[in-house]
Amino acid sequence: MSELLSAYAKVAGQDAVSKLQQLAAPMKGKKFVHVNSTRVGGGVAEILMKMVPLMNELGIDTSWEVITGEDKFYQCTKSMHNALQGDQVDIADDLLKAYEETNFKNAEELRPILEETDYVIIHDPQPAPLLSLCPNRRGKWVWRCHIDASKPHPPVWNYLSQYVKDYDASYFSLADYAQQLPHTQYLIPPSIDPLSEKNMDLDQSEIESVYEEFDLDRSRPIMLQVSRYDRFKDPIGVIEAYKFVKESMPEIQLVLAGGGATDDPEGEEVLREVRESAGDDPDIHILLLPPDAHVTINALQRASDIILQKSLKEGFGLTVTEAMWKGKPVIGGNTGGIRLQIVNHHTGFLVDTPEGAALRIQDLLQNPDKMEEIGKNAKEYVRENFLNTRHLREILSLFTILDNQSKT
Repeated sequence: MSELLSAYAKVAGQDAVSKLQQLAAPMKGKKFVHVNSTRVGGGVAEILMKMVPLMNELGIDTSWEVITGEDKFYQCTKSMHNALQGDQVDIADDLLKAYEETNFKNAEELRPILEETDYVIIHDPQPAPLLSLCPNRRGKWVWRCHIDASKPHPPVWNYLSQYVKDYDASYFSLADYAQQLPHTQYLIPPSIDPLSEKNMDLDQSEIESVYEEFDLDRSRPIMLQVSRYDRFKDPIGVIEAYKFVKESMPEIQLVLAGGGATDDPEGEEVLREVRESAGDDPDIHILLLPPDAHVTINALQRASDIILQKSLKEGFGLTVTEAMWKGKPVIGGNTGGIRLQIVNHHTGFLVDTPEGAALRIQDLLQNPDKMEEIGKNAKEYVRENFLNTRHLREILSLFTILDNQSKT
């Protein structure tokens, strides 16, 4: 067994790696391609950054292609993202035209690769039309939706589904997200890589370094939210929760650590709103981190006492998984994939309002034994359910099913 697979076996168990090897064996020598719209920023890129090397290590010839576009394309796909999450957004014709033209241009470049590939996963709405632009494809194509599409705005879903319906299959994170389509739909939650810089164990000196770097007082409790500056992540609600806690616990500190994704044009506007809400409070630390600040995020999570992910909508919420893996109690928005991870009162707490978040924060800070117990429960829950060895096993199983169906 290779050094990389041995490292996964130590964390996830030898049985998990053996199952991957069994599923990968019939796929050796075949080509597998992932396609999305950004190589940095956001959960999809983080998943692929580690999954692609793991697939290659198993002997599957795997590559990762990224489509690119101009401002109107990203404005369109951001509106699509919001509409799939329930916003009543009507997308202008010129933006839809940019979406279609961008996919056409990318197809011209990618067609020689994609049409000769045995297995293709197209991630989210951005590259969804590529299937229709590769008429001579020979392999199995699957559309992967990472978004909470439980209540999409009908006109936008109707538009997108014309591109999605002809895929061989699609898969979603939760059953509630799946939509009516003429092919089989599967449920595969996302995962984290325990060996990545964002999740690996750190020396205490690396954890200590963030106190000085970001002017944090190690003697006072720290609450942290890590996420893009996106309204659906509710950073303003986090600040409101902090202010409620501050009234009775003036020693509390808040860190909002985030960055942007190359396909999200709204980030700067949301960041301005967050700074206005924080005002001149010296105990609110708003960090704009680069996409590769993985060790810094890891250290911040380990240095914090309580982690929040107070999302209003959330496809899954890998920052929840990351914090749980570090044995931290997490208070999350009662929505989407967060509900799949947080077993209320056992691996964390689900909340609907800033006031509810504040009450949970106060209760945990006053009960350190409860904080420790919930943190231990959370880490084991991630080990059993949300590591990338389980994730890849289910993806390979999906394509094994599709292969077997084509033989019958």
